Amino acid sequence: MQVTYGQYPAQPPIPDAGGGDMSPIVLVILGAFAIAVFFLLIFLLVRSFWMIARPHEALILSGKQQKSADGVTLGYRVVQGGRSAFRVPILERVDRMDMRLLPIDIVVQNAYSNGNIPLQIHAIANVKIHSHPVIIRNAIERFLGRHMREIETVAKQTLEGAVREVVATLTPEQVNEDRLLFANKLIETADDDLKKLGLHLDTLKIQHVADNIGYLDSLGRPQIAAALRDAENSENVANQEITGAQSQATQMAELAKTEAEKMLLLKRNELRRILAELEGDAQAVEREAEAAGKTARAVAEKELQAMRASLEERRLQAEIVIPAEAQRAAAAIMAVAEAAPTAENGAAAVEVLRLMTDAWKTMGPQARELYVIQHIESIVGPVIQRLQKVQVDEINILDSGDGKGLANYVASYPQMVASVLRALGETTGVDVPAILAGDSGRAPGKAGA
Repeated sequence: MQVTYGQYPAQPPIPDAGGGDMSPIVLVILGAFAIAVFFLLIFLLVRSFWMIARPHEALILSGKQQKSADGVTLGYRVVQGGRSAFRVPILERVDRMDMRLLPIDIVVQNAYSNGNIPLQIHAIANVKIHSHPVIIRNAIERFLGRHMREIETVAKQTLEGAVREVVATLTPEQVNEDRLLFANKLIETADDDLKKLGLHLDTLKIQHVADNIGYLDSLGRPQIAAALRDAENSENVANQEITGAQSQATQMAELAKTEAEKMLLLKRNELRRILAELEGDAQAVEREAEAAGKTARAVAEKELQAMRASLEERRLQAEIVIPAEAQRAAAAIMAVAEAAPTAENGAAAVEVLRLMTDAWKTMGPQARELYVIQHIESIVGPVIQRLQKVQVDEINILDSGDGKGLANYVASYPQMVASVLRALGETTGVDVPAILAGDSGRAPGKAGA
């Protein structure tokens, strides 16, 4: 492998801290800074000579001859309305004139009107420097460099003179009644004088007109008296109308009250009649229910006595007839057995038991019914006694309109007895009504059917 050795580039000389030649970079920086400072100075210089008029002021640049738009040669020029202009250094001077409103309070004492009636006038006016390029020259010549209070004083004196001049041409009635006409004439009269001063009257309002001798008050007295008279007449008419309306309303109220009491009495009578009818119907239904209850109870007692008789007959048969027959057959067999040898006593006893069993079997399904019938008194007795103790003090029957309400109530007594017998059949399996009716072959399981 071949290695090539080269030479390093020459290094720039390091500037000596103790002095000597500066590097080109530092020179460039210093040159740029000097140029920037130069342009900044130029800008500040131009800015100091470039004048801008604010919207509420006018700039007067005097020192050079200027020709205006109307051909007049002037020693100044006017810049206003927010525009700008360049002031020539050394040759021109700049003055500012404020063009804002000046509120002026005008108070004129003893201003004699047409008819030699002294009046006191109080008005408010707003005055400003005129913005017309020709008329503003008058204000520049008269008020340039003067304080705003001096301009206000001159304008106030001019307006007070105009007020006296206009009042002298009008009667007190015209001044007081037609203030718009008075203000318009005052503006027309003062406008020429203010234009000569370079001023402009923006608004003028008459605030108050009065006199010390009471002339204006006397002018209003007939109208005031007439107005008071008309007001009293109107009040009297209104009072009469109110009185008539009140009396009519009172009569109508009394009549309405009488009609209402009459209707209330009729409604009360109708209510009493309806209550009497309802009470009579309720008593009739109660009497019918009581009679029906007694009838149903009698029928139920009758049926119950019939059932008791039938049950007694069945009980006698079960307790006396059937056992008597069984004892008779047993006695016959026992007689035979007594005659037979002792060896046959056991067979005879067996035969007796068989015969008794056959006797019970001969009765078939009625054996259980006979047992129940034998003890029917002890089973049904307490229930019957409780049913006999049932008493009804008061009954309210609601009928749906088909006439079945009372019938359903009457049918409730037999249904009570039938319910007891059905409960007995469901408990013991013995249908007592079927037994009493002679249907002894009915299945015990269907007793409640």
